[in-house]
Amino acid sequence: MREKIDQEVSVVSYYSAKKKQTVPYHLHWQNKDYALGPVSYYHSYMEGQDKQHIFELVDKENTLWFRLRLDSGNLHWTLEAIHDGLAT
Repeated sequence: MREKIDQEVSVVSYYSAKKKQTVPYHLHWQNKDYALGPVSYYHSYMEGQDKQHIFELVDKENTLWFRLRLDSGNLHWTLEAIHDGLAT
């Protein structure tokens, strides 16, 4: 079930100069760490003068789906939503 979260979270990411993209690979939320899998969906949009970057991806165990937003104005990460029950 998809659940709206809308909480700031800690994210470790890296920037690939070769691919010219930022990739989140580790998330810390509610005192738990999640190793993240590859980004399955990305888009960006403008909110006022700041660009918002949306990343959708699952954890490495393929049990949780995350929708993360990176605000380019303050470089804060927000967990917008999760979806559990992905593993069968």
